[in-house]
Amino acid sequence: MKKITSIGIEPSDLPADDTVDSPSPTKVTEQLVSVPLRTHTRPASASYFFAVVPDVDTEALLCHASETLASLSVMATDLARELEGPRRHVIVGIQQLSALGELLVNRALDNLEPPRGSSEGRPTASAE
Repeated sequence: MKKITSIGIEPSDLPADDTVDSPSPTKVTEQLVSVPLRTHTRPASASYFFAVVPDVDTEALLCHASETLASLSVMATDLARELEGPRRHVIVGIQQLSALGELLVNRALDNLEPPRGSSEGRPTASAE
């Protein structure tokens, strides 16, 4: 096995102004760096592809989140049936986390809705 040794640079080896000259980039490098990475047919940013409308109410957001987590749970369960060993354990863990997230979102939905049988919407004694 080869032993790797480091070459130490003494402060006296550096130029007096403490700068190191780096080689300038070649023309090919400059051309490759300046090539646009995106075509003009694509949108400028991927953030417009998946966006949440700002005026959506909390209940609708939680309903969609619950349905998304339920779908994730079903997909993970289907995939877990096809796997064995450590990979199966990982996907079952993902399924359990998605199910837990779904339970939390559903509880938040329950907290938003008034409990059934509450006095909301009923006239009170002071209103009569």
